[in-house]
Amino acid sequence: MNQLATRATARANADHGTLETLRTDLDRIDAQFLAALGARIAVCRSIAHYKREHGVPMMQPHRIGVVQQRAARFAEANGLDLTFMKQLYDLIIGETCRIEDLIIDAGTDTSDGSAA
Repeated sequence: MNQLATRATARANADHGTLETLRTDLDRIDAQFLAALGARIAVCRSIAHYKREHGVPMMQPHRIGVVQQRAARFAEANGLDLTFMKQLYDLIIGETCRIEDLIIDAGTDTSDGSAA
């Protein structure tokens, strides 16, 4: 019985080590994901400045459709739920539109999240 308990403890420790390794991998990927999201928002800020300087309307429905279709293709190719992907991109697009509106309307950089 003692050997069985020792094996179970060793297996639990090994599983915990694997779980911790996987969580470390997940944390690294999350950091990369958030950095990529930050980079995406920075590009959207640059787009907003361009739109403001050139009198381009903020809302570009065709472009939004292109982005959403690309996300839907990604979801299908990777076995993700289409509703999830649409909701995710609706959130991302909504936030970038909000930022673009602030920049275009206020004529200031809102990198700190506030309007001038």
